[in-house]
Amino acid sequence: MRTKKLGNTDLELTTVGLGTWAIGGPWQFGWGPQDDDEAVAGILKALELGINWIDTAAIYGCGHSEELVGKALKQTSEKPIIATKCSLLWNEKREKVSCLKPESIRNECHDSLKRLGVEVIDLYQMHWPEPEDEIEQGWQAMASLQKQGKVRYIGVSNYNVPQLKRISKVAPVASLQPPYSMIRRDVEEELLGYCAKEKIGVIAYSPMQRGILTGKFSRERVAALPADDHRKRSVEYQEPQFSINLELVEKLKPIAERNGRTLAQLAIAWVLRREEVTAAIVGARRPSQIVETAAAGDWILSQEDIDEIEKLLAERERKLK
Repeated sequence: MRTKKLGNTDLELTTVGLGTWAIGGPWQFGWGPQDDDEAVAGILKALELGINWIDTAAIYGCGHSEELVGKALKQTSEKPIIATKCSLLWNEKREKVSCLKPESIRNECHDSLKRLGVEVIDLYQMHWPEPEDEIEQGWQAMASLQKQGKVRYIGVSNYNVPQLKRISKVAPVASLQPPYSMIRRDVEEELLGYCAKEKIGVIAYSPMQRGILTGKFSRERVAALPADDHRKRSVEYQEPQFSINLELVEKLKPIAERNGRTLAQLAIAWVLRREEVTAAIVGARRPSQIVETAAAGDWILSQEDIDEIEKLLAERERKLK
């Protein structure tokens, strides 16, 4: 699989990385029940396919996702790049609690290292800039962890340009992890250009927009999702957007088919078409899913395909107005 250098770091990431949000199991933003054995098998399959980095977070499953990554690492001689996140704690109801106090950041790092079973975290990311008035002190704490050798590089997720400028005065930003997909394109307005200028690596998450762009969802399947699957509450699965998104998916199918590819691969390759994007995070709950999506890492879309998709996305926008 192709690799790209992450910003100003020495990390060479495969263009597809394994995302582990869903395997964490139940919590406030969970994806319904998850089989731990399948999750570990999925991680090992990703490494077998040549994916060289795993993205996780302390909050995913309230620590459980990191534990499963750690369990998988004990079963392989591969040494993937490990990216995880801090700033989200959880309460007794498994609901997220935002905190950027320095002591909390230090404790989170210690706990993540322990769950993952590693000595150093390759990329430590601030999950959300919340509370916003604490981002500088939280970032300073992360910079201190970097100086101590607990983490190699520090980055952020879900940040805008003004917030990036604020923390850049404290310490350099290695990477940004924003949501980016065919139906969520706001990063194109300012963020991608800013990151390119400042040599900040971009790791796009949710390129398949929580599964809606895989072509595997119908009204019946959405209705059958477990009550604790957060997608039931997501805007892309709500009307009127849901019907319009299903129409888009149907019109994208011929593009994927004429290339001998799947819709999921098309969605990922579309995100990777942007030079500013270092890599895309692709979630998988079982081996078969990552077998399908990993193949997108080497697919470079033709200009003809890109132009046709652009017309379909403009049509979708008009319908939403």
